[in-house]
Amino acid sequence: MIDPILSLIEDPETAENRRQALGFVTEAFADAIMAGVESEDFAHAAIFAALQELVAIHGEDHAATFAKTLPQRIITGEFSLTHRH
Repeated sequence: MIDPILSLIEDPETAENRRQALGFVTEAFADAIMAGVESEDFAHAAIFAALQELVAIHGEDHAATFAKTLPQRIITGEFSLTHRH
């Protein structure tokens, strides 16, 4: 069975929608910081909201499967703003 969350990664239309969505989140992040919200607090709230939405859409099992991929993706630098050597 193909995981519906992971299968969306390869779809070009989905990739473009996610890039656009990331722009909105980045803008909201900047707005929150300008309003005095600590960046770490906003980051935790954003992660919580995102996981809550994935659970609502796909259920706990699929969201947990997605979350299990995060440690390795973080370690390999997928979310880093600087390039790793």
